[in-house]
Amino acid sequence: MYLLQLFLPLYNNSGDRFGQQMFMDVRDELVSRFGGITTYTRAPVRGLWHTDGQVVPDDLVIYEIIVDRLEVGWWREYRRKLERQFEQTSLVVRAQRIVLL
Repeated sequence: MYLLQLFLPLYNNSGDRFGQQMFMDVRDELVSRFGGITTYTRAPVRGLWHTDGQVVPDDLVIYEIIVDRLEVGWWREYRRKLERQFEQTSLVVRAQRIVLL
């Protein structure tokens, strides 16, 4: 089994907040495809990035999905799609092998 995590920014690079519908659409698509999702939206999740000599904060939402089989090609394409939607040069989508106890 694999745990996949998607780190989605709340704001674009100009500081404008993305609409709630964008996050709901991603959530609904993932639930439809994989049957469930865990979202971390209430606690502040903050990333820090070093860019052009400055440290830039990034407020995030994290989505988690558990899958039996890792479809690397599908996830790469989905990450690229999300990068376009969320106006990002790159987004973190990571997978970890897990054992449920």
